[in-house]
Amino acid sequence: MTTETRSLTTEQSPVAGLAHDMRGGISNPVLGMILFITSEVMFFAGLFAAYFSIRAAADIWPPEEFGHAVQIFPLVGPATVLLIVSSLTCQLGVWAIRRDDRTGFIRNIGVTVVLGVVFLVMQAADYAILYSEGLTLSAGTYGTTYYTLTGFHGAHVFAGVVMLAVVLYRGLAGQFSSRHHDAVEATSLYWHFVDVVWIALFATLYILR
Repeated sequence: MTTETRSLTTEQSPVAGLAHDMRGGISNPVLGMILFITSEVMFFAGLFAAYFSIRAAADIWPPEEFGHAVQIFPLVGPATVLLIVSSLTCQLGVWAIRRDDRTGFIRNIGVTVVLGVVFLVMQAADYAILYSEGLTLSAGTYGTTYYTLTGFHGAHVFAGVVMLAVVLYRGLAGQFSSRHHDAVEATSLYWHFVDVVWIALFATLYILR
């Protein structure tokens, strides 16, 4: 272990020495996350289906009084870029722990947590702007569908930030290594899923309109 690594992490925990299941296949944590994400795909598919159904039945979409409110800039576009970058830093963290680079792992996961928090703050600031312009949850079907889609996604981002923070804490405690990092792999899958869902939402709500 290098001096730099020692400065960023504690001594390796005995937990990090636990080996993966060597029988092959997918580990239980990763398999559980894949099954959970599958259920979440169906959940968001239902929300998207409801949105497009309502949109198809509307004469004008978005309503004229709200067409100017939902804009890519100054907040949503940059927030989207940050979330995409956070997916990259998360994967860099996974690759780092696979090769026992605990310093790179902690740095990248730490950056991912910060970017996730910044995304949530920017989304909250965008909500405040929209509320000031009259786009509320009760502002007709447009307001309801907009806040339902983005709100549920925001809740998932918050959950992902919590999961990443736990992974970061355990990493600082030296509980992960190239032999034992299933929780890192599972959390990264969830974070990539959250990123992909937002890209779909961004395209639907801000580009296709």
